[in-house]
Amino acid sequence: MSDDLRNLVLGLAAAAVCVALGWFARSYLWRRRLQRKQRFFGLPKDSECLLVVPRDPGSRGWSVARHDAFALLELAAVIKECGAHAEVLAHDTAWQGFGARTEFCIGGPAENLRLGAHLRSMLPGVEINADATPGPDQGAITVGGDTYKLEKGAVEYVLLARLAAAGDTGNDRPVFLSSGQRGIANQAAVRYLARHHGRLARKHGVDSTFCLLLRVVNSQAYGSDVVELVADVTKQASATSKKFSQRDRSPAT
Repeated sequence: MSDDLRNLVLGLAAAAVCVALGWFARSYLWRRRLQRKQRFFGLPKDSECLLVVPRDPGSRGWSVARHDAFALLELAAVIKECGAHAEVLAHDTAWQGFGARTEFCIGGPAENLRLGAHLRSMLPGVEINADATPGPDQGAITVGGDTYKLEKGAVEYVLLARLAAAGDTGNDRPVFLSSGQRGIANQAAVRYLARHHGRLARKHGVDSTFCLLLRVVNSQAYGSDVVELVADVTKQASATSKKFSQRDRSPAT
């Protein structure tokens, strides 16, 4: 074998090894990211989850409101990537315990009774004005002694929470809540969760409970695209008392 041919063969072999190592590294990183995502969402391959939504008040039959449907589409991509399966249920038909299956619960406590139950039992420090009578405090969210009021089309707030099941229950799947002042705020929160789950997992842990207050800005112009983190209100929302000292309040950002 001539020197030129030997060098060519060695060069091809080295290139093949480099390609194989690169493919292995990418595959390893992709699997690691996927496993971390599956753990954060509680969605191992071939598992099942619940999508609990309110009934559309403008429809006579069982249907989902427009922005809730968009939120479900955001979640569908996450669920598919994790290799899991979903069941969509109306809020008043989801009769099961906490943690048996991962659950995504969307809507306010007035229209989604199951979400209201989760708030009362797991986030007792949150108060949401569910009065159907129009007024300046309608839909207002109070947490940590601060009240956040709705300015329709300009500023809308939404609570995004991950509730971890107790370790001794035998059921360890989380519940995700999106409780917004309007449907478009729920859609924005779900999109925020889908896009920033990696950062949320790094900050809060893949098995943790957290509660974030988000603000949707100028939805009448930008839809659900412009979302800002107001504060991490996990401590305040989880407290049994709704009275907080000044030092216990998370500052708005």
